[in-house]
Amino acid sequence: MSGPGAGPDGVSGNAFHGPVALQTGAGSTQNVHHHHGPEVPSRLDASADELARAVWTQWQEEAGLRRLLEPPPLPPRWRVTRRDLSGPVGAATAKGRWSRFEPLPGLAAVTQERLRAGGGLDELHAVYGGLASGRLLLLGAPAVGKTATAVLLLLAALRHRARPDLSARERARVPVPVLLTLDGWDPAREKATEWAAQRLAREYTLFAGRGGRGRARELLESGRVALFLDGLDEVDGNKLRGAMVTALAQAPCRLVLVSRALEAVRTAKKNARLGSAVALEIQPVAPAEAATYLLDQLPDPAPAAWRALTDRLLHAPDSAVARALAKPLAITLVRDIYADDGPVDELLDSARFDTSTEVENHLLDHAVTAAYTPRLGTPAPRWSAETAERTLRFVARRLAGEGERDLRWWHITGWAEVRPRRLAMWALVSVVCGVPTFVVMWLASPTLSTVLLAVPGAVLGGWVAGDRFAELSDPQPLQSAGWRDIFTPGAIVSGVVEWLVLGTATTLSAPLLPGDSPPPAWLCFLTTLPLGYTGVLVTGRGHQIVAGVPLLSAGAGSWYDDVREYYNRPPLQDTRSVGPRDVWRHHLGLRLVLGLLTGVAVGLLAGPLVAWYLGSPLGALAAFSGALLTAVMAGPVCNTAVATAATALQLSAREGTPVCLMAFLEDARRRNLLRATGPVYQFRHARLQERLARPR
Repeated sequence: MSGPGAGPDGVSGNAFHGPVALQTGAGSTQNVHHHHGPEVPSRLDASADELARAVWTQWQEEAGLRRLLEPPPLPPRWRVTRRDLSGPVGAATAKGRWSRFEPLPGLAAVTQERLRAGGGLDELHAVYGGLASGRLLLLGAPAVGKTATAVLLLLAALRHRARPDLSARERARVPVPVLLTLDGWDPAREKATEWAAQRLAREYTLFAGRGGRGRARELLESGRVALFLDGLDEVDGNKLRGAMVTALAQAPCRLVLVSRALEAVRTAKKNARLGSAVALEIQPVAPAEAATYLLDQLPDPAPAAWRALTDRLLHAPDSAVARALAKPLAITLVRDIYADDGPVDELLDSARFDTSTEVENHLLDHAVTAAYTPRLGTPAPRWSAETAERTLRFVARRLAGEGERDLRWWHITGWAEVRPRRLAMWALVSVVCGVPTFVVMWLASPTLSTVLLAVPGAVLGGWVAGDRFAELSDPQPLQSAGWRDIFTPGAIVSGVVEWLVLGTATTLSAPLLPGDSPPPAWLCFLTTLPLGYTGVLVTGRGHQIVAGVPLLSAGAGSWYDDVREYYNRPPLQDTRSVGPRDVWRHHLGLRLVLGLLTGVAVGLLAGPLVAWYLGSPLGALAAFSGALLTAVMAGPVCNTAVATAATALQLSAREGTPVCLMAFLEDARRRNLLRATGPVYQFRHARLQERLARPR
């Protein structure tokens, strides 16, 4: 196989043909007759191809941060589980029955004998692509490497899809794997494809906008996407897990479901089984493999302390340290915590470490300190180990209190009292907008009425701004759009046409206006230019920027959604997966710039006309005051990223966390303490989060 380089290319699809076979119990396989339908539409081919590139880029980076690429990872080992979780293996391989899925091009159909032989990553990919049922359960004990195995399988599937020996028609039958977590899905309210389409629209800009979600749903329903679903064990309650499993049995695409074995067994006992699935259990790391992995990263000959550790693994496989190092998490922590000349042999002290849990807890307790300890040849950490541990403990406790594993940065605003932020924004807007406006008004008319008008106006405007800023503390969906999503070619053309039409109409009707001197054509076109800019925003996805702004909010309502959907087809070249800090920066910069442009639009709309009829001083006053207030209200006041940054300041003063909290979270991710799934962070492992959240 050859790697895809910058990203897999080619046409996407898979081998599913015909109606969906509903399989909800052991051996209850329905025959599905295969037929070849029409050629794959080129629009979906291009969308699937772009998705493959985005997924490859996303998970190559994430796999590197999780240290799954360098040094070479521990090879995952699996076997068919002996637990009572699914039907007979023959149902998954469709022996004597019609296959629900044909083998992917370049792979052979999986037999019962091949499944029972077990194997490593190559064999796992062969099972994934050759299983007739298209249903795969990846199980294992905590910290055994289930998610890491799923990531490696996903990358292997993308490499297979990009093989140069596959023809375009063959590549069209290979689905694009996407890895999602199961949080936020209620099967009683939406089908699996609807939920997955929404997640794809949130995490990949290819599917941004309402039209994009429909396109994602088409890819899912046609089987051009394979769903890798992690975190079934993190779903709260056997009933909800059972509902998810039952609903997934009807999904029209290949499925890989990842879960802890214990929760999967509990779910199966509720008669919720993924029909005709094969359940594979990830095996613990063998002592010999663990010893080889550790020695391969050390100088030759290895230091005495490391030789003592590896000897214990080889000659005492039932010892506490050997049982602890049967998990990839513990093995990688050992390398993170102990240097080549470090006292790693302290783990052999049976008086301190009587059980494998004690060894694991010791490693977890030192994970943060090790990540933030300066090392030769690497940049010095920006934050101290004490600050990092204090911050991560605070985050872990907050998530534990909310019963969450996902750290959504736009929910951080709920972690501190909202009243100080409301008052701060009130004061800021009153001063920033009120003082300059008062000065301009005083220069134009230095009277008592100016004072009586400007001061209460500034106070009232500040109060409104503070109240709107406080609304961002309530949990809400994350809204995201890029420059190309707002300023699409169609939206720009629409705005230009609107400007020309309005400018021409205003010029022709200007002689009918009262007064001896009607405004000239250049002034008519200048003052209608902001309306053309507004047309671009409301035709793209910037309608929320101008919602509520007088004269500019026409078209910002839901009645204009059909027009927006027509123009909101983002260019495929802009496709990418966005990480948490990328989304935060996007919200910060895009909303501030658009707010400034909206303020300028209000100034151009009001200032020239007032200046023409009432004189330049009043025109300047109208332009300046309107532009400043609108820019502040449409920019920082309504900006979720600004609210998050303000909350970080509060937390820094109260909890001692970093002022630049988002920068710290991204740094913790790059030090392999956190990981990213789309726009949200998670702790590297649930055990690390649990250990940090415990009372000290």
